[in-house]
Amino acid sequence: MVDAHVHFLPDPVMAKVWAYFDRAETHYGTAWPIHYRTSVDERLATLTRLGVGAFAPLVYPHKPGMGRWLTEWVTEFAARTPGALPTATLFPEPDVVDYLGAAVANGARAVKVHVQVGGFDPRDALLRPAWGLLAEAQVPAIVHCGHGPIPGAHTGLDVFGEVLAQHPRLPVVLAHAGMPDYVAALDLVRRYPNVHIDTTMVGTGFTERMTPLPSDWSARLADVTDRVVFGTDFPNIPYGVAEQVAAVAGWAAADDRLGAPFTRAVLHDNPARLLGVG
Repeated sequence: MVDAHVHFLPDPVMAKVWAYFDRAETHYGTAWPIHYRTSVDERLATLTRLGVGAFAPLVYPHKPGMGRWLTEWVTEFAARTPGALPTATLFPEPDVVDYLGAAVANGARAVKVHVQVGGFDPRDALLRPAWGLLAEAQVPAIVHCGHGPIPGAHTGLDVFGEVLAQHPRLPVVLAHAGMPDYVAALDLVRRYPNVHIDTTMVGTGFTERMTPLPSDWSARLADVTDRVVFGTDFPNIPYGVAEQVAAVAGWAAADDRLGAPFTRAVLHDNPARLLGVG
């Protein structure tokens, strides 16, 4: 499998992320126990054991000044880690094009953009040249811009839709399939040829209790099968990766137009093509 949505962060940052999820009942109204709360080496071994041959380690800043540091950190992490693809991140700040451009020149395969955690407006003028750079280089941005699990200051597919209107060639993966606005996410997929959705947390029992998929979800995927990519949010999920795989297989089984070819496309072929995995 190729997982387009995995998180590895510097240890102090990951510790803060896990501490946030430890208080999930306060934030989200439900517990969120980290299923793969182990050391870096153990997590890498787990990915191998699960059959993940390549993955995008995603990092994201929550304030100015972190974008360059995290991008440099994840570039070094990918260089020394088998299976890890080089990635980057961004934040609206004066030097964003400098560090993002350097990462792209060094082979970044994807750029994580977390509108919710970052609390920034993706339409910020400081980001316009960054979006243009990614559109020109055809490096996909994996963007958490939906309102799930809780709305942010500038979340909403309508907001990010304005970015796409300005940069219609921009390769984008709408993280979590735009949760909870799944139908609106598919509308953007159909409107823009380089927009994808990822499966991250979508259709799992945990998520279905909060933001269930439309009853005709499988049918809605039938004409966009090449733009659904596998993602899990490993390790920061409250269940095993097998649940995400089972969700994808369930969609495939629910519509005769999908079936085994769809499962293979989502779990491997689509993310491999998008991320340049040989």
